[in-house]
Amino acid sequence: MIGEDGALSGGGFFAEVLKSHNSPFEATLAHITMTLIDTRLDILHDWLAKILAGVTYQLEPASADASFRRYFRVTTAAGTQIVMDAPPPQEDCRPFVAVAQLMRSAGLHVPQIVAQDVAHGFLLLSDLGNQTYLNVLDDTNADRLFADAITALVSWQQASRPGVLPPYDRALLARELDLFPQWYVDRHLGYTLSPAEQAVLTRINTLLIDSALAQPHVYVHRDFMPRNLMISTPNPGVLDFQDAVYGPVTYDVASLFRDAFISWPEARALDWIVRYWEQARSAQIPVNPDFGTFYRDLEWMGLQRHLKVLGIFARIKHRDGKPHYIEDAPRFIAYVRAVCARYNALAPLAQLFDAFEARAPQVGYTF
Repeated sequence: MIGEDGALSGGGFFAEVLKSHNSPFEATLAHITMTLIDTRLDILHDWLAKILAGVTYQLEPASADASFRRYFRVTTAAGTQIVMDAPPPQEDCRPFVAVAQLMRSAGLHVPQIVAQDVAHGFLLLSDLGNQTYLNVLDDTNADRLFADAITALVSWQQASRPGVLPPYDRALLARELDLFPQWYVDRHLGYTLSPAEQAVLTRINTLLIDSALAQPHVYVHRDFMPRNLMISTPNPGVLDFQDAVYGPVTYDVASLFRDAFISWPEARALDWIVRYWEQARSAQIPVNPDFGTFYRDLEWMGLQRHLKVLGIFARIKHRDGKPHYIEDAPRFIAYVRAVCARYNALAPLAQLFDAFEARAPQVGYTF
C-alpha cells in the first residue's frame, strides 16, 4: 500500500496512463492493462458474491499500490473488510499470507486473512482503518507514534530466524541499485553516464553492498514507513509487508526515519534512532554496541535505499504511468547529499549529483 492515488477504478486514472506514454507501444500496453483490470473487477465481484454468500455489499477503492496491486473496501451491514486484488502473474499473494502469519506470531498487528483465492490473486482481509501514520503525524504526536512503531519493529526483529525469509543478498541489493542508473539517470534525467562516471557509481555500489552484508541480519519488512503503518488498536497496524526478507538490521530503521514522504529535522530523527538502538540492545537485537558505528551503517543503508527508490519512482512514472511519486525526488536527493557530505568515501557520489544537476560541486566538511 504505497499510497492512495485515487486511481483504482473508472476512467480518470487510465486516461492519465494513456496520456503519460509517449510511444504507440506504451500507449497500447496501457490500454491492454486497463482492459485486463476492468475484467478483473468483474471476476472480483463474482468471487465476493460467493464468499459473502449473497450478502449485499458495497465496493469502493481503498488504496492503490506502486505495484500492480490494488485494494478495495467492502462494506456490509456487519461492517467493513478489505479485499486485495493482486493479479497473477505480475503479483503473488503467497508471500503476503506467509509473512502475515510470521508477523502475527511475533505479536504485530496485521490484517487477518478472512478468505483467499491465491490462484486468482484475491485476499479478503480485516480492515485496519483508513488513517495512516502519514495522515496524522505532527510535532505533537510523533514521539508517541514512533515509540509504538519502534516497539513493533523490535518485536519483529526479535522473532528473526535464518532460512525463513528470502535473503537480502548481494544479488538483490545490486539489482535494486541498478534501478537508479537505468530509470532515474538514463530514462528520467536523460543523462548518459561516461565510463568514468559509471566506474564511480560501481565503486559506490560496492561500498554500500559490502556495508549492508557486513551487518547482523534480522527480519526486514522492507517498507517500514509511516505510509504503511496504520493508527489502530493495538498500535500500529502494519501493512505492505509481502516483500519481507532476511537482511541488514538497520534497514527498517532507515526506512522509518528517512522516509519517502515526510522529513524530520536531523536532530529529532537522531533522537528516535537512539531510542530504537537502546531498546534494541535491551531486547538483545544484534545492533552494533558502538552507536557511532551503528549510525554510520544506518546512513549507508539508507543511501542504498534512497538510490533504489529514486529508480523505482522514475520507473513508476515512465513505465507504469503514475507520475506523482517522482515528485518526492528532491527529498531523496537531500538525503543523499546529506549523507555524502559526512563521509569522504561517498564524496564522488555527490559529485555525480552535481553533474546530474549541472551545478558546481559544493565544498563542505567530511569525516
